[in-house]
Amino acid sequence: MARIAGVDLPRNKRVVIGLTSIYGIGLSTSKSILSKLGINEDTKVSALTDDEVNKIRNEIGSIKIEGALKSEVQMNIKRLMDIGTYRGKRHRRGLPVRGQRTRTNARTRKGKRKTVAGKKKAAAKK
Repeated sequence: MARIAGVDLPRNKRVVIGLTSIYGIGLSTSKSILSKLGINEDTKVSALTDDEVNKIRNEIGSIKIEGALKSEVQMNIKRLMDIGTYRGKRHRRGLPVRGQRTRTNARTRKGKRKTVAGKKKAAAKK
């Protein structure tokens, strides 16, 4: 079981994909780490030796990942809210931040739709 930065890497996947399960490491970063260390990308995580895992662990130590990265992102959002920018106000209200429309298609940010009392139709005249 390869455990790097407090994350258990999936055993049955290739190393290049397994490293992306760490928050802050994407595909390009994963590829650059493995090429720098001379580890084949097609190797399965379960086939890594302890020496290779330690090399990867040391290389990742210089990158801001997991908790430190999450706290930095939260501090950036909090700073935007404190200084009262447009983006900060959108974060505070829970609305889309990057210019998306809100009349429709904003369910992810706005949450589940709440039912609003509708108007009763007037009785049909005969």
